Amino acid sequence: MGRSGAGVPAALVPHGSVGAEAVPTHCDLLVIGSGAGGLSTAVTAASLGLQVLVVEKEAVLGGTTAWSGGWMWIPRNPLAVQAGIREPLQAPREYLRHELGAQYDAARIDAFLVQGPRMVEFFRSSTALDFIDGNAVPDFHGHSPGAATGGRSVCAAPFDARALGPALAYLRRPLDLISFWGMGIAASELRHFFNAMRSAGAFGYVARRVAAHVKDLLLHRRGMRLVAGNALVGGLLKSALDRGVQLRVSSPVRRLLTEGGRVTGAVVKTAQGDVTVHARRGVVLACGGFPHDPARRQALLGDPAAAAAHWSAAPSSNTGDGLRLGEGAGGVVDDTLASPIAWAPVSLVPRGDGSTGHFPHLVERAKPGVIAVRANGERFTNEADSYHDVMSALVRATPAGDAVQAWLICDHRFIRRYGLGRVRPAPVPMRPWLQRGYLKRGASLQALAQACGIDAAALQATVERFNADARQGRDGAFHRGDTPYNRVQGEAAQQPNPCVAPIEHGPFYAVRIVPGSLGTFAGLRTDAAARVLDARGAPIPGLWAAGNDMSSVLGGHYPSGGITLGPAMTFGFIAAHDAAQARLSAAALAPAAVAAT
Repeated sequence: MGRSGAGVPAALVPHGSVGAEAVPTHCDLLVIGSGAGGLSTAVTAASLGLQVLVVEKEAVLGGTTAWSGGWMWIPRNPLAVQAGIREPLQAPREYLRHELGAQYDAARIDAFLVQGPRMVEFFRSSTALDFIDGNAVPDFHGHSPGAATGGRSVCAAPFDARALGPALAYLRRPLDLISFWGMGIAASELRHFFNAMRSAGAFGYVARRVAAHVKDLLLHRRGMRLVAGNALVGGLLKSALDRGVQLRVSSPVRRLLTEGGRVTGAVVKTAQGDVTVHARRGVVLACGGFPHDPARRQALLGDPAAAAAHWSAAPSSNTGDGLRLGEGAGGVVDDTLASPIAWAPVSLVPRGDGSTGHFPHLVERAKPGVIAVRANGERFTNEADSYHDVMSALVRATPAGDAVQAWLICDHRFIRRYGLGRVRPAPVPMRPWLQRGYLKRGASLQALAQACGIDAAALQATVERFNADARQGRDGAFHRGDTPYNRVQGEAAQQPNPCVAPIEHGPFYAVRIVPGSLGTFAGLRTDAAARVLDARGAPIPGLWAAGNDMSSVLGGHYPSGGITLGPAMTFGFIAAHDAAQARLSAAALAPAAVAAT
């Protein structure tokens, strides 16, 4: 279990600080960005004896990570091994070779697979960060060679926010559209919330969670039990402070400093004016990619309409700063990936203040009793597949010139059980969302189609075909429920297929989904040590990249959940060792050795 400050003699390490006060002018390692990639680098580097400064352009810390599910894909991780799930290194290699094809980079893949378990063991045994296992979480593509039905994922364990003290004020709050009154809900808790009106035990669990959260709001004005990505950032932030890391918010970087071809620091903008920071070992770029950079999106997507219609659930401050800084120092953005963006279906949520939020549809699509159709009234994919696969399929199915959009269709029984997008399950009222136009309702499928602008006859025929199959527990059109990932996302009590049920209990409901993302894949080209490469493929001395500023180690593919945070944490760990000139073994730990570590 993670321990606050473990392995660091308190008398030898000054406590770090966080805030907007004066930015130090000298450090060993400057980290730009405060998501998982940046903070994992900072904690590791400080543990290796480096004096670390983290600068963040926003007034809060955590980046997209703080809004994420907190899951990391780390094959052969110590928690799986301890549970008896032992697999050779060749197994995840085989899966990735099949999934990545031409984008398979053997050196970087091996660095990730070898050092990932070491990263998890370091954080869980030596820092305030702890993990829970994902031993029942399958890979996305269960029919691919080497796919696993579990044992390759870990998630941040719940974290007590009170451990952060005054630093808690600088932690980004959970995304309001997903959280319930600001209360984060862990994946393992969702079943209780879905079943709250069907089970006395589930109702009691939810009532206790809500009561504890309301108490926290009254006493602290925010929840104190952090889960998912908020717990990951909370644990990393506490670990950074324990190791003397200095963190500065509201401090965007203007440009990098170079001397003799080496990156030696940066010019940081502060409320007091520009500050020149000299970094003896160099700089790590971890600014969160470019989801809110329209020019970069258009350049990499190649379709102006698709670039303009893209809605990201990432913070609006993720505007590609790291990529521009890297290019200014001679780095190159990789434009050869299978996809430059980690796609996800999102719905546009009208807020009370007149703004629009973006709700990522990650959970309900696999539940029994919902389908997705385009305006032609026809399904276009297996709705229970991953968010990236569903949105990629919608983009492919949409004729050139047409708006890329679809509708999630369900009946009354479904929406009261599972909710739909921002609409919560019973007993939370849905009327506000009907009044705002976010949720559409029709007494019949024809009426719903008219409200949404969908071909009514085609929708009726589509639902009739789907229902006929669903009553037999199958999906003849797209084989929904045929993979372990589909089934684990569904409803276990719905048999023989946990992902399908007829849509037949009116009134009927719909929410429109459009192209969105959870982040970006295209980043700076790096080597297996996370060093940024120049146009000749040579490392730029003193410059590393992690997180979404680093070109996806999986080549723009999305083979499993957690393939953003897993590599971000791992390559932050690797970059810190390289900056500290601390050797990392290139040999994979045997499963028994992982368990004994």
